[in-house]
Amino acid sequence: QVRLVESGGGLVQPGGSLRLSCAASGGNFSLRIMAWVRQPPGKQRERVAIITPSGTTDYADSVKGRFAISRDGDKNTLYLEMSSLTPDDTAVYYCNVPATQRLPAYWGQGTQVTVSS
Repeated sequence: QVRLVESGGGLVQPGGSLRLSCAASGGNFSLRIMAWVRQPPGKQRERVAIITPSGTTDYADSVKGRFAISRDGDKNTLYLEMSSLTPDDTAVYYCNVPATQRLPAYWGQGTQVTVSS
């Protein structure tokens, strides 16, 4: 059974930093694209960062230069380093393995990030 378990969320002051982790189990994700998706309160989900199996990354314009996605294939773990956080970054952050033509998508349960003074 595939499980994606996020951790590292919490309350942080504006300008602060957080590191999110996503532990993946029950499958081999080394050949899958992985992503972080967030959902601010009252808004739709937004993909903020994506990383390919080879390590190529892409970011939403709103987080470029502030967030960094990475993955550890040996540990089957995905990370999101977030810095210079603002209240607009407040959201539930989800670990996501996007669907392909043959394989389903997977989602974690989400971790809350709140940026407030």
